[in-house]
Amino acid sequence: MEVRHDPQAQALRATEREHGGWGEYDSREGPEHGWGRRDRNEPQRSVGAIVGDLTSQVAHLARVEAQLAAREMGDKARRGAFGGGMFALAGVIAIYGGAALALAAGIALALVWPAWLAALVMGVALLAIAGIFGLVGRAKLRAAMPPVPDETMEHAREDARALRGRMER
Repeated sequence: MEVRHDPQAQALRATEREHGGWGEYDSREGPEHGWGRRDRNEPQRSVGAIVGDLTSQVAHLARVEAQLAAREMGDKARRGAFGGGMFALAGVIAIYGGAALALAAGIALALVWPAWLAALVMGVALLAIAGIFGLVGRAKLRAAMPPVPDETMEHAREDARALRGRMER
């Protein structure tokens, strides 16, 4: 099993290589072979030592997964902040830019249409533009919600399945 995207994972992989993987037992050997060891020259390890190794490796895996979850939460928070920024942009455009353009366009349309009709057309156009920016912002916020580290949770489930598979052998 390999831990993903983490500098500490390199240290874990190096330790696994030094100790011959997750365990020192060859999973290809079954009960008919006495669960033989890979290297028959090494002394037998006690069950306590094996359980201790397993405990430390599982604890390290949990720490790495927690770090991955924190990174994923940070990424989602950044995406959510971008969506909030889009809402703010929609507000700024609707107030400042809209007012200036509405005045200029309203005056231009008032030369052709009655003043009330020119103002009405400008108001509807500005509300449509603000609505478009609002919808974009809402879509960005929805993409960032719920703020749950989905990818990390799936990786943790994969790790748990792999550990269960090793324990059942």
